[in-house]
Amino acid sequence: MENYSESMPIDSGGRKGVSNPVERLIFGRNPVLEAIGAGRVIHKIVLPRQAQNRTKSTDVLHTIKQRALQAGIPVEYVNTGELDELTQGQNHQGVVALVEPFSYTEFDLLMESLGKSKVPLVILLDHWQDPQNLGSLLRSAEAAGVDGIILPKRRSVGVNATVAKVAAGALEYVKIVQVTNLVRTIEALKERGLWIAGASANASQVYFQADFTMPLGLVIGSEGTGLSRLVEEHCDFLTRIPMKGQISSLNAAVSAALLIFEVIRQRQFG
Repeated sequence: MENYSESMPIDSGGRKGVSNPVERLIFGRNPVLEAIGAGRVIHKIVLPRQAQNRTKSTDVLHTIKQRALQAGIPVEYVNTGELDELTQGQNHQGVVALVEPFSYTEFDLLMESLGKSKVPLVILLDHWQDPQNLGSLLRSAEAAGVDGIILPKRRSVGVNATVAKVAAGALEYVKIVQVTNLVRTIEALKERGLWIAGASANASQVYFQADFTMPLGLVIGSEGTGLSRLVEEHCDFLTRIPMKGQISSLNAAVSAALLIFEVIRQRQFG
């Protein structure tokens, strides 16, 4: 499990207190290990006092302590109750890291990186609101090697504690871009040579009939509302997931995963 807090300032002593815009928290064993491995800027790692004398190589807290020290990250030992207070009672699994705030990738940097990808795949989210869906999507996107995720700055979920918790470490590896206007972003991707496919219940073509082998931007709408009219109009083609049951749509993150891995299947196996 993972958690990331953008709303819990830490003072220089590692306690809740004076607001410091530089330091935020991540907690949980896997997310902290991933943050260390990814080279995240970590100002301090806080462990329970009983972890100070742990020496078994199979002990995860000992592993975190050793990797932190090897990376030159200060380690502080506190009472378990202080960890509970820092994380406001959430499941910290005995470890908290003080890190720099999450940084979104600049759109120009994403565009530059697309030139290094053999066949780019970018996911665009049309006003998703559910942080759990975004976190779940991050896991699928990281596993599939997606080049980046683009979401609007307004009326859309951003990276928060719930997103990071559900993402389970994927947040450290996936490029996430916030843009002002999704339609203009779609046009910019087209100019870069990407085709834009929209997931829409209005599509006549089901997703396993579509050709996803070209450089691709895949646009997925929010649950309930789907793609907005302007976004749908600017897609090069639309595709849908066939539904046989009584409900009209799948969870947005599930839909995204199905489409992403169909892209991967076609590109790897034809």
